[in-house]
Amino acid sequence: MVWVSRILLRKYGRFMDDLRIYVKGGSGGMGHPRLGGEGGCGGDVWLVAQEKLTLKRMKSQNPEKRFLAGPGDNSKIVALKGAKGKDCEVNVPFGISVVTDGGKLLGELNKPGERLLVARGGAGGSPVTNFLPSRGQAYSIHLDLKLIADVGLVGFPNAGKSSLLKSISHATPQIADYAFTTINPELGTVMYSDHKQITVADLPGLIEGAHENKGRGHKFLKHVERTKQLLFVVDVFGFQLSCKTPFRTAFETIILLTKELELYKEELRDKPALLAVNKMDLPNAQRNFNELMEQLQNPQDHIHSFPKAMIPADLVRFKEIIPISALTGEGTEELILCLRKVLDEEAEKNIEQYQREQLHALHLSEI
Repeated sequence: MVWVSRILLRKYGRFMDDLRIYVKGGSGGMGHPRLGGEGGCGGDVWLVAQEKLTLKRMKSQNPEKRFLAGPGDNSKIVALKGAKGKDCEVNVPFGISVVTDGGKLLGELNKPGERLLVARGGAGGSPVTNFLPSRGQAYSIHLDLKLIADVGLVGFPNAGKSSLLKSISHATPQIADYAFTTINPELGTVMYSDHKQITVADLPGLIEGAHENKGRGHKFLKHVERTKQLLFVVDVFGFQLSCKTPFRTAFETIILLTKELELYKEELRDKPALLAVNKMDLPNAQRNFNELMEQLQNPQDHIHSFPKAMIPADLVRFKEIIPISALTGEGTEELILCLRKVLDEEAEKNIEQYQREQLHALHLSEI
């Protein structure tokens, strides 16, 4: 087991989804008291979102992780208005949140080409400042990467998420019969006959207490935030992490997954969700599936005996429930079509909402 862990560490351990860097705007230039000249403003530090860039590559290209803008020019007899200092543009991956050490969100970069000002240069010396310049902003910031995917796979370890991703896409995630095979997120692309593509993210398995950062904890949950749709994947025979933890039925698994998402961020409950019940190729799977369906149709009849801390405020209402076997491919074609259907429905709903808002704004402007 130690040997296997080292192999996994070598293969996946260098994935980075958080990088701390230092940024500093340039200082302003000196003013010219005798002639009333103003110094140039210091340069600014901008983050620019780029495709095909990772935090790991960014760190290797800039091992010191320091990004400094240029100072403004001093006021001179030949140029009373000093030139602005050179801006520093830092290429970063798209899909990041930018947060200060103190936890203040400076902004997000979700598309290639987007820019974010993170450190403003200091003002040049002028009569207002007695011709003395000011320093630029300087602090450390965190680049917090969150995967942007159409679908996020949610499930306890060994539910079959990696096998499912391999079955429906061209991804080649690590697959094995022990928990936490997926150490880091894996992305796959599902192709449709009309050339439509959707991205599916296989995220590290949750465990009870993930909202408190147990297991992969926040490493998992932060990636769920930016997926458009959730796909719960559960083992029809239930789940047990180890001999020291309680066995959970498929129904209990769904309740616990919902609770973990709710405790981390309540808005996650509002995402469209589907349920894939896996391992239907095994003996007695249909019996377990029928029992699960009855429990989902009448949840209040079954959760009254659960500990209060385990019960979510609201249960997830799945758009579709599909029995599958990631191993044999049973049910995966139906699942792929359902994923597309729900995404298209949500896109249409968003378009209609946008049109209503535009009409309402137009109506108000005419009043």
